[in-house]
Amino acid sequence: MMMSNKGIWRKRLYLLAIISMIIRMIIAGFTEFGNDEVYYRLYALYPDWSHFDHPLMVGLVMQLFSFNMAFDSELFLRMSSIILGTINIFIVFNIGKTLKNSRLGFLSALLYTSSIYAFVITGIFILPDTPQQFFWLLSLNVMLKTLPTCPNIKTNAYRMLRMGLLIGLTIISKYTGVFLWFGAFLYILFFNREWLKKKWLYISIFLTFVVSLPILIWNFQNDFISFTFHEARVDVVGYHIDFDYFLTEVLGEFLYNNPVNYILIIIGIFAAFRNKLNIERKHKNVILLASLPLIFLFLGFSLFRSTLPHWTAPGITSLIFLAAAWLDQKFEKNHKKNIIPWPIKLSLGILILIVVLGFYQINYGLINIVKNDKYTELGSNDPSLDMFGYEQIGSEFANIYKKDISQGIMDKNSFMAGKKWFPLANFDYYVATPLGMKSYGFGGLEKIHKYAWINQINGKPELGMDAYYITDSREYSSPNEFFKNYFDKVEVADTIQVYRSGKIAKRAFVFRLKTLKKLPENYLNIE
Repeated sequence: MMMSNKGIWRKRLYLLAIISMIIRMIIAGFTEFGNDEVYYRLYALYPDWSHFDHPLMVGLVMQLFSFNMAFDSELFLRMSSIILGTINIFIVFNIGKTLKNSRLGFLSALLYTSSIYAFVITGIFILPDTPQQFFWLLSLNVMLKTLPTCPNIKTNAYRMLRMGLLIGLTIISKYTGVFLWFGAFLYILFFNREWLKKKWLYISIFLTFVVSLPILIWNFQNDFISFTFHEARVDVVGYHIDFDYFLTEVLGEFLYNNPVNYILIIIGIFAAFRNKLNIERKHKNVILLASLPLIFLFLGFSLFRSTLPHWTAPGITSLIFLAAAWLDQKFEKNHKKNIIPWPIKLSLGILILIVVLGFYQINYGLINIVKNDKYTELGSNDPSLDMFGYEQIGSEFANIYKKDISQGIMDKNSFMAGKKWFPLANFDYYVATPLGMKSYGFGGLEKIHKYAWINQINGKPELGMDAYYITDSREYSSPNEFFKNYFDKVEVADTIQVYRSGKIAKRAFVFRLKTLKKLPENYLNIE
């Protein structure tokens, strides 16, 4: 009977994973890249020990699942998110099973799947959060089986080494992975100090250090510019408390993690602190210490600075096991009649609603959000246009480019120029790359980011060359004053109308930059 029950839960798990994967593949294949995604594509296209914004792992997984960029469509470049996101469902199930049983594992998997962060942000979009979430969950799984155990058992010693390896991989996915070690240290200090006497703990720490070395090597080579950049983003010295930032952060967490899940997680935390959950206290403590420090730190930062809700998401995601444990015992009596408790059904319903509305809004403009119809600002109030229209722009630009070349207006070696990493990365992928054009970033490092290195890899453009500059009405930025410092002449080439459901949704403005007279600055003296 026990084997039969386990088989039933496993069958339901596979069904959940397959349905989730199919839906995410459809969305990934029929939705254009967002600003961040198309920028992180550059990490795979120009691999390095690390990068200005984040470590190297997001580029590596993109290379792996696109067969080293042999297939560079949206679907294939997002394939790592789809596959790893599906594997995550099984990891979550196994963690829940470790905490109690297969039913708790399945409830945890349902809650995880219903999270907007898990299903969309790390399950469809290709971001540093994708590999971080994968290795974070693997690390948490090993932490639960290792930290509370006796260090004298050889199996546990090997698990400690595995934990160090996995946390290292989490860190080279995203810096916040270091909070796993912070939580592990807190647990060891408070509940299992025997580990402090064992060499395996220190070997594990060293293993994390070795795996994280690419970050240190790259930053050493580049004056620790990445650390300086992120330090400036969270520096609170001289800033005053602003509750608007805090409320924005909390609201963002509420939406990113699914409102129902967020409420259930809060209930689960209170139940855990009151020892009202039917899971072992040692496991509860590991989960809390691996999660809360990260969450509290960025909530604290949000009192002074603008923060982003996905920064705390790995910690919040880890807490779904407490929410699942509370639901498991709350609905235990009638679980045979209702396999899925009604709060999870509501959570899944909200996810489906958001995903369907979001997909249709992006591709068809279901809701008219346009509030500003000024010619150069059309669509500036509609964030869904961040992921729409670039294919149209690329197709129309190709006609402009071919006409300019045939008439001798522009040189065949013309390149794409931009003054900010986005939308330059968008036009790089959808416009320049299909035509074999190189892209160069002009301006300060804080504006062009990875392009400061790409400029060097592409080779210095020759003086006298021509370039194109494109800006759209979502964030119109005139090239005149800025690019006149680099080119003899800036002239209007054409305007591209972007249509969605038969209506003009935004515009792209194409400019010719004639005769390069000054090279982009070599900010980092990269040779």
